[in-house]
Amino acid sequence: MSKFKLTGALAACVFLFAAGFVNSAEIKLVRFGPVGEEKPGLVDAQVQIHDLSGHIADITPETLSDAALEQIAQIPLSQLPVVQGSPRIGVPLTGIGKIIAIGFNYVNHAAEMAVELPTEPLVFMKATSALTGPFDQIIQPRNGLKLDYESELVIVIGKRAQYISEDEVFEHIAGFTVGHDVSERAFQRERGGQFTKGKSADTFAPVGPYLVTRDNIADVQNLSIWSEVNGEMRQQGNTADMVFGVKEIVSHLSQFMTLYPGDIIFTGTPAGVGDGMVPPQYLTPGDVVRVGIQGLESQRQVIAPPR
Repeated sequence: MSKFKLTGALAACVFLFAAGFVNSAEIKLVRFGPVGEEKPGLVDAQVQIHDLSGHIADITPETLSDAALEQIAQIPLSQLPVVQGSPRIGVPLTGIGKIIAIGFNYVNHAAEMAVELPTEPLVFMKATSALTGPFDQIIQPRNGLKLDYESELVIVIGKRAQYISEDEVFEHIAGFTVGHDVSERAFQRERGGQFTKGKSADTFAPVGPYLVTRDNIADVQNLSIWSEVNGEMRQQGNTADMVFGVKEIVSHLSQFMTLYPGDIIFTGTPAGVGDGMVPPQYLTPGDVVRVGIQGLESQRQVIAPPR
């Protein structure tokens, strides 16, 4: 439970970062510590992590409302101890209810996969058991020989959304983060044609490192997005190339299911995936993958053998 009392919606805006307060438009939330023992933190302009656990218990769906985020912004940095060393970074929020994903949502990725552009968002789900930290290992599943990478912008829902218009969408978004939609292509296409089976193995949903509030992103539809395998750049795209943008995706989904605070949405990946290369180049144990998005930082994972 939060230890602070919520106040007016605009109160945080009067505090300046230079005076020792975090600007509410510049909040970057993080969770750090061992698996299952993560603490909430805030990242400052010098990329130092400040411990928030003296003020909030964790970064949960309840933390994602505008009022709660603005209240965090009012906490003087002097009251937030700097975290020493290099702790493990976890998924930047807990209590994620749904992982929804959009397929073939970049024009050039649809082309490399030889599929027609969708006429409305192609929706599938990833199991929440696939969630893992942005620098944790990706574990190759047993009998999974076509492991692939996909760098993706992830939307974090902050307010319940049902039957909302595109004009209302940003009122319902808490922020954005980086997602790696790890895929096993044989499971996806050769085992009954079910995307979810190829997208849901343990560790197949690295998310983070930061949850960046929506006001910190000037134009979410103009962000560079990339991936790198063993030091070789593979994907180089821009969110401007989405078939369906953030507003269209969230509004569309809200017509079919209620979106709740803490739900996250993977929004698709640009061209350059291993499956689209000639010949295909799948990931194998020991490979190092990096994925990143402008303004949201990057992830790094090592592929581990099956367990």
